[in-house]
Amino acid sequence: MRLKVEFTTEPFDLDEAPAHAVVAREVVEAAELDAVDVGPFGNTAEGGADAVLTAVDALLRRTLEAGATRVTLQLNVIGEGGE
Repeated sequence: MRLKVEFTTEPFDLDEAPAHAVVAREVVEAAELDAVDVGPFGNTAEGGADAVLTAVDALLRRTLEAGATRVTLQLNVIGEGGE
């Protein structure tokens, strides 16, 4: 099964990326995902179910530890290929 996750971390800071946003980028870029798009107001990542779920777990834990006060995410099944 293939999954797509869309997520944001808060609070926002338009002048400088907060630590939790930097951590979120590091997590998804280091994960074994097929597609990653990191932007100022939203981020997406796609891959096999195991890789996405592992990345989401790390994302939640590490961004909260880095000061995020809210993490909003949406997870969608996008296909059956992969794991």
